[in-house]
Amino acid sequence: MPIYTAPTRDTRFVVNELLDLASYGDLPGFESATPDMIDTVINEAGKFCSEVLAPLNQAGDEHGCTRNEDGSVTTPPGFKQAFEQFREAGWGTISAPEEFGGQGMPHVLGFVIEEFISSANQAFGMYPGLTNGAVSALLAKGSPEQQAKYVPKMIANEWLGTMNLTEPQCGTDLGLIRTKAEPQADGSYAITGTKIFISAGEHDLTENIIHLALAKTPGAPDSTKGISLFVVPKLLVNDDGSLGERNGVTCGSIEHKMGIHGNSTCVLNYDGAKGWMVGEENKGLAAMFIMMNAARLGVGIQGFSQAEAAYQNAVAYALDRRQGRALAGPAEPEEKADPIIVHPDVRRMLMDAKAFTEGFRALALWGALLADLSHKAASEEERAEADMLLSLMTPVIKGYGTDKGFETAVNMQQVFGGHGYIKEWGMEQFVRDARITQIYEGTNGIQAMDLCGRKLAQNGGAAIQVFFKLVGEEAAAVKGDETLGPLAERLEKALNEQQAATMWFMQNAMQNPNDLGAGAHHYMHIMGLVTLGLMWLRMAKVAQEKLAAGAEDKAFYEAKLVTACYYAERFLPDAGALRRKLEAGSEAMMALGEDGFATAV
Repeated sequence: MPIYTAPTRDTRFVVNELLDLASYGDLPGFESATPDMIDTVINEAGKFCSEVLAPLNQAGDEHGCTRNEDGSVTTPPGFKQAFEQFREAGWGTISAPEEFGGQGMPHVLGFVIEEFISSANQAFGMYPGLTNGAVSALLAKGSPEQQAKYVPKMIANEWLGTMNLTEPQCGTDLGLIRTKAEPQADGSYAITGTKIFISAGEHDLTENIIHLALAKTPGAPDSTKGISLFVVPKLLVNDDGSLGERNGVTCGSIEHKMGIHGNSTCVLNYDGAKGWMVGEENKGLAAMFIMMNAARLGVGIQGFSQAEAAYQNAVAYALDRRQGRALAGPAEPEEKADPIIVHPDVRRMLMDAKAFTEGFRALALWGALLADLSHKAASEEERAEADMLLSLMTPVIKGYGTDKGFETAVNMQQVFGGHGYIKEWGMEQFVRDARITQIYEGTNGIQAMDLCGRKLAQNGGAAIQVFFKLVGEEAAAVKGDETLGPLAERLEKALNEQQAATMWFMQNAMQNPNDLGAGAHHYMHIMGLVTLGLMWLRMAKVAQEKLAAGAEDKAFYEAKLVTACYYAERFLPDAGALRRKLEAGSEAMMALGEDGFATAV
């Protein structure tokens, strides 16, 4: 049976020492995030996920969800009891606003919990996962009446929320949706249509489910400019807050998927279901994007969380499994074979995984801090800069994080050899579960196009210039340091490659937008490399300071320095190769032309 232990020590390092969350105590919402409270949240969340959720992961995958004759769905054994513990402990309320029953703590701690839950049991985490995004959309665009009726119960996880966009004939191109919303005399709308791929669309964990669905009103433009957003509860809610009759939205079937079997991914049929418009008519896509951006950050965490879980299992296996001898001679002559961790190829895969997972944890939690500061920083300038950086980093966290998360899970499966392909070890589940993260909430090709086609040019390129300045200054500040200097120099070179790729886009994409489209994915990976390099530079700097101050946990900080140097030497030089691939790939596609492409395909 696969194992998982929440990495609480590494997480406390990022939250307390790298981000220094307690230093923001003078900002709204940070007051209660004292060092003691932070440690308590991290340790207790880690314990719950390791001891309650992780043991259900493999069984949930094997059993899956069951759709009953009446359209209801039964979740895997143990999920309902675990969710009751999750709800009663208030894990879903950590970063929700206090005025609606949340604890009002920083999003950083909410992201910590999200990582632990997803590593322990990704399918389980998807049930409450979209609720926070739905709450954000209702708080931003919903009426006071809608907020009062739905938000407190959703924050308390007595009700959960979903996001309903996709239909059989359209995914990313939402202008093609056919779901209709007919206005009714009482101010509601009758929603009719079919939505597919709806995560947690029906289940037995809560008595009510609050769907946020996109639809078109009569006479609306037949494009994305004609989309409206509606709140559609599974059970109608009476004026006094009690639950009324069943609404006209039902689960037609459960999708048969490659992974995440423990989550009910549903086809939802809307048959004149009663819904209420959220925000303005024909402005639904803007409202839904509030939810989608939150979900994209969450999916980035899912991708790397599967890598973390797979890494833990691969390390344990490599220490235990004996095959062959170390190339330099027997490491343990008294045994018939050495543990496979002595083999360079195994060590390469494990070190690659460690460099990615620890670096990406720092990146994801930095993203969460930016989300907090974009609303709560002391000055308008600080809030604007945090918002720009978060907007820029969102497609990188989702796209690069899930690409590398899947790649890492596959490599950790490889450590097991033939046993990695066998179900009982659990490694193939990590691979299958990680694969969806590259697809949903906008495929990674869409993320790359969002980054290169929209985010780079926003506000005259202000965000990317802030990023370049940030990385450049932090690298320059330590270039003379004996330990950190080589890391900083490699980071600076990688940054130069990113800047050159940015300039290439500026020179070519205006003339031929396909140049940008063909190279966007490579650019996203260059930026991911550079950003992780920045995270490792910061972590190495903190580790060096702790060692100089005589920290007791010397081995922990030395490991951080070693891994930072490994990341710099192993990965940062890839930025140059990726830039050349970006340019060559774009030029090759352009040279191919439409006729050449048609012939080749």
